Amino acid sequence: MLYSDKVMDHFTHPRNVGTIENADGIGEVGNPKCGDIMRIYLKIDNDIITDVKFSTFGCGSAIASSSMATEMIKGKPLSQALELTNKAVVEALDGLPAHKLHCSVLAEEAVKAAVKDYYDKNGIEYDHEKFAQKHDCEHCGE
Repeated sequence: MLYSDKVMDHFTHPRNVGTIENADGIGEVGNPKCGDIMRIYLKIDNDIITDVKFSTFGCGSAIASSSMATEMIKGKPLSQALELTNKAVVEALDGLPAHKLHCSVLAEEAVKAAVKDYYDKNGIEYDHEKFAQKHDCEHCGE
C-alpha cells in the first residue's frame, strides 16, 4: 500500500481543521511546484500553544502532514514547536512516499512561520537562524 493507515486516517479525519479568529500567530507557506498551500493558526498563552488550527489546499499527504503537525504541537511550549521537524512528522505518520516528503517539509515550515509571526507581532527577540529556510523542493522529485 502506498500510504500508511495513519496517513489515511489523518487525511480522511483531519484534526484541528479550521481557522482561529484573532490568532496570535499565522503562518502560510506554499510550494508553487506542486500547488500545495498550508496555513497554520496559533493561539498562545504564556508561551504555550493552547490551540492550533490549519487550512491546507493540497493533496492527501499535505492534509495528513498538516493534521499530524498540529497534533504534535498542541499544548506544547513554543520552543518545542520550533523543534518540530519534517522527519518527526513523517515518522509519526509511519512514513510518506519519497515524492510526497515535501508535504511534511511544508508542515514544518508553516509551524515555524506561525511562531515567527507571533514573535514579530509581539516584538519578541528570536534567533533568525531557527527560521532560515533550509530546504527547497527542487530535490524532492516533484
